Amino acid sequence: MRDLSELPDLKVVLVQTTLAWHDRQANHEHFDALLDQAEGADLVILPEMFTTGFSMESQLLAEPENGPTAAWMLAQAKRLNAVVTGSVIVRAADGSHRNRLLWARPDGELQHYDKRHLFRMAGEHKHYSPGERQVLFELKGWRVRPLICYDLRFPVWSRSAQDTDLLIYTANWPGARRLHWNRLLPARAIENLCYVAAVNRIGTDGKGFAYTGDSQVLDFQGESLFGAGEADGVFQVTLSATELAAYRSRFPAYLDADTFEIH
Repeated sequence: MRDLSELPDLKVVLVQTTLAWHDRQANHEHFDALLDQAEGADLVILPEMFTTGFSMESQLLAEPENGPTAAWMLAQAKRLNAVVTGSVIVRAADGSHRNRLLWARPDGELQHYDKRHLFRMAGEHKHYSPGERQVLFELKGWRVRPLICYDLRFPVWSRSAQDTDLLIYTANWPGARRLHWNRLLPARAIENLCYVAAVNRIGTDGKGFAYTGDSQVLDFQGESLFGAGEADGVFQVTLSATELAAYRSRFPAYLDADTFEIH
């Protein structure tokens, strides 16, 4: 296991808010104002499909890989001197449509993760292509694994016993299954011995589905460090690598973890 004790604290901002349905410009302007409150952050997390809401209109709404939202996110990252992340409907170079998390760095680098598990109950698998690979990003020495909404239900895809310091979930998780969200997130933290930061939206979307938020940050024991409830706002939480290292030293369950390959 890596020595985390020398890593700096990580300041994470969660942005929980409503989304304008199918209106990219309105959402850009809305988040422009909200991100004024994110000064001092290292990482800013926005909801899933934050420019459109959770829509199956991929043909209508998809942006090119380096489209206007990618440019907007890179500009925000530079302005805040922080990574800005959230998912967007993208038309990939091969012509497929992806629910793609963009990881915009302040130095201008743009990385991404494509959602693996597509929510068939809404027909997402009919309108988008699934991602094929897990991704691990580095931020100030921290190893961050990004996941999107329905991915939360599949623990093998989240699993990385040695490598992950912070799991992030960006979501449009409806209030009807609020209980599942609040029970699965602590499980992911406990089994991976890592922090979890999860951002959901609030409000009602264009199809009439209601979202109750519950954006939150959990420590490596699944204990709540912060919960937004249904509040609309920008929330900052500081994560301690020293505390994470100390817990893994006291309780090194990762040494007994199973090895496996994902096919």
